[in-house]
Amino acid sequence: MASVLGTSSAAFWPSRSPLSPSSKPAISQVSLSLPQGQGYGKKFEGRIVTPGCKGRSQFHVAVTNVATGINSVEQDVDVKESQRPVYPFAAIVGQDEMKLCLLLNVIDPKIGGVMIMGDRGTGKSTTVRSLVDLLPEIKVVAGDPYNSDPEDPESMGIEVRESIVKGEKLLIMTTKINMVDLPLGATEDRVCGTIDIEKALTEGVKAFEPGLLAKANRGILYVDEVNLLDDHLVDVLLDSAASGWNTVEREGISISHPARFILIGSGNPEEGELRPQLLDRFGMHAQVGTVRDAELRVKIVEERARFDGNPKEFRDSYKAEQEKLQNQIASARSSLSSVQIDYDLKVKISKVCAELNVDGLRGDIVTNRAAKALAALKGRDKVTTEDIATVIPNCLRHRLRKDPLESIDSGLLVIEKFYEVFS
Repeated sequence: MASVLGTSSAAFWPSRSPLSPSSKPAISQVSLSLPQGQGYGKKFEGRIVTPGCKGRSQFHVAVTNVATGINSVEQDVDVKESQRPVYPFAAIVGQDEMKLCLLLNVIDPKIGGVMIMGDRGTGKSTTVRSLVDLLPEIKVVAGDPYNSDPEDPESMGIEVRESIVKGEKLLIMTTKINMVDLPLGATEDRVCGTIDIEKALTEGVKAFEPGLLAKANRGILYVDEVNLLDDHLVDVLLDSAASGWNTVEREGISISHPARFILIGSGNPEEGELRPQLLDRFGMHAQVGTVRDAELRVKIVEERARFDGNPKEFRDSYKAEQEKLQNQIASARSSLSSVQIDYDLKVKISKVCAELNVDGLRGDIVTNRAAKALAALKGRDKVTTEDIATVIPNCLRHRLRKDPLESIDSGLLVIEKFYEVFS
């Protein structure tokens, strides 16, 4: 894998003029309308309200009172500043394969997430959580518990849709993409949300308390030690990953909301294998190993000691590199739609998948998307063979049929087939 990736991931960053990200959330009021003829003109039955709001939803409070929306934003900023400092992504030593997979998914969330497998103590969780600083800003409807996209009906909660149908003005703000941790011991109610049956029967409204999937909509859902996740939660993730929606049913009452998220999981292969159905849902698969080079290990130890000794000073020393990464991600996201891949390269990608007996077409789709995202990250508008060589092992290695007698790494099998087809 190292020979395919070549140099460190630092070589991937193109030279670009720095952008100027806004330091404060931007808030505005706009009037939106849903496109006709797509099922958005009809009135949605029922209401979603948060318990304790006496018939008025938290969304409506935030929309009708501009000052309330601004105050909540300021409180969020204060909370973030008081949180424990995050290790800078730019300071992660080595593990280029894992870092690249994470960055490509941030550039194109439709790649479908990352499964990271490796030894304990190899920096899997640290790297994933360090991604928070690099996440770009998105437009959301202020006060909405689902981070509804004001421009995409498929990523809107029901109340936002209803408000648009009624012609109401929405309070729009920009905020960082969410990263939500899913605890292994979480209950299904905590993950999916709960329905207040008493309120539904006494007041005639659908009272719903959103869960983690609602918070993760349009963001990242991270599951540490995902191979230890309870089967019932695995089923929930499978359903949401397949449909992009989370549905909660109780006593004949059903409520659905959008749940489109980048699923990132990490685990230790010694603690058990993932169910094939869940493994297939991850767009890319990264393998990380313990660093063997003594000097590199010393550097990792020293950098960690510096961070633990003075987190603020350590983060400040990587501020320029972090901002450079942020700008490159933002630039890649904006230029992604213009990146092209030649037809003959698409044919060769599909030929590799076919000859490796990859089930379904997810492997073909993800490889095309990942190669385009890498080209955008490098500042190009056209995919090259090198781009495909870099990403195809991560897109296909977890989709190969397992042979218990096969000792060769599945990633190497993919690389061998790649060179056979592309040469």
